[in-house]
Amino acid sequence: MDPRHLDELAVLEETYWWHIAKRKLAASLLTRYFPTPGRLLEGGVGSAGNLQHFRELGYEVAGFDISDVAVERARSRGLTDVRVHDLTKPWPVGNGSLDVVVMLDVLEHLSNPVDVLRDVARTLRPGGGIVVTVPAIPWLFGDWDRALGHFRRYTSRLLRQQATEAGLNVMSLGHWNSFTLPAAVIVRSWQRLAPRHNRAAEFPRVGPITNSLLLCCADMERWVSSARLPVPCGLSLFAVLMR
Repeated sequence: MDPRHLDELAVLEETYWWHIAKRKLAASLLTRYFPTPGRLLEGGVGSAGNLQHFRELGYEVAGFDISDVAVERARSRGLTDVRVHDLTKPWPVGNGSLDVVVMLDVLEHLSNPVDVLRDVARTLRPGGGIVVTVPAIPWLFGDWDRALGHFRRYTSRLLRQQATEAGLNVMSLGHWNSFTLPAAVIVRSWQRLAPRHNRAAEFPRVGPITNSLLLCCADMERWVSSARLPVPCGLSLFAVLMR
C-alpha cells in the first residue's frame, strides 16, 4: 500500500462511512460464523483499526502486513502480535492453529490468490474459515484500481472458483455497497472519456449528513443480507470460506 494511502486510511477509518460499513459487515459475519472466543489473524492489517475492533469483540488477534510502517502503526495501538510478512509466501503459522482469518480487500492485490488461500486453509482448525471482501465488477477496473495496485476486480463466479480451487467451501457469498454503484458507473465512465495519468486513489469526501445517510444505507443493506435476501449487485463482494 502507498504510505500516503495508509496515512489517509488511518485518518478516515474511524469516521468515513465506507470503512465503518465494511468493519460492521466483517464483524457481523465473524459473529455469525466464528463467534468468540477464538484466535483471529488478519492478513493485511493496513492501519490496524479493524484488527483493534476485532480484539474489542473478544478475539485473540494477530496480524501480518508487508509494510513495516503498517506493522509499526499496529504495534503503537497495542497490537503486539503483528509482524511483517509477505502474504504470498508461506504463512509462518502452525497447521490448524487459527479459528478464522480475515482478509478485507486483500485478494485483489495478490498475483496468486489461489495459492495464498490454499496456504491459509492449512492454518485453520476444522470448522475454521476465512472472511474476505473484494472489489467487484471487472468493467469498473480503472485508475483507482491501478493506483492501489489491484490485479483484478471480481465476479461472484471468479471468487467462488478461486475458493474451490483452494479446497474451501463457500458458506456465504454476496454483494455489498450496491447503493453507490450508479455514481461509480458515472465516474468511471467519465474517467475513461477523460483519461488522466497519475490519478490519485482518494476516497471522495462527503459532508457529515451525507456520511450518515450512506451509513444508514449500508446498515439497511446489511440487514437485507442477514435476512438471506440477495443483494443483486454492488461495488464489492463479501464471502465466508470454510475449511
